[in-house]
Amino acid sequence: MKIIATEKAPGAIGPYSQGYEVNGMIYTSGQIPVNPATGEIPEGIAAQAEQSCKNVGAILEAAGSSFEKVVKTTCFLADMGDFAVFNEVYARYFVSRPARSCVAVKELPKGVLCEVEALAVE
Repeated sequence: MKIIATEKAPGAIGPYSQGYEVNGMIYTSGQIPVNPATGEIPEGIAAQAEQSCKNVGAILEAAGSSFEKVVKTTCFLADMGDFAVFNEVYARYFVSRPARSCVAVKELPKGVLCEVEALAVE
């Protein structure tokens, strides 16, 4: 098992890692839309989805993987009314059309609108 860590994605805000590589599989922690350079959270679902996807991409890259190698994602939305806009952004990044679960949750860390986690191969 190998811990994946990069400064190009937000650091963990709890007792967990940004990601793990185990036997050629990459497991990312859920990524909220925090800009790792500034610590700021953009406004609106489109900008937040974009930043969450960029954060996942940074972890995949640090692990030697990419969006093209993602096989499964789990997406969390604070409001299912944001589903269509979220999908538009998501589709530009997850080009491999991985299996996915997308659920609405009562609340996300820091009051964000979305969170994305991924499973990928190296």
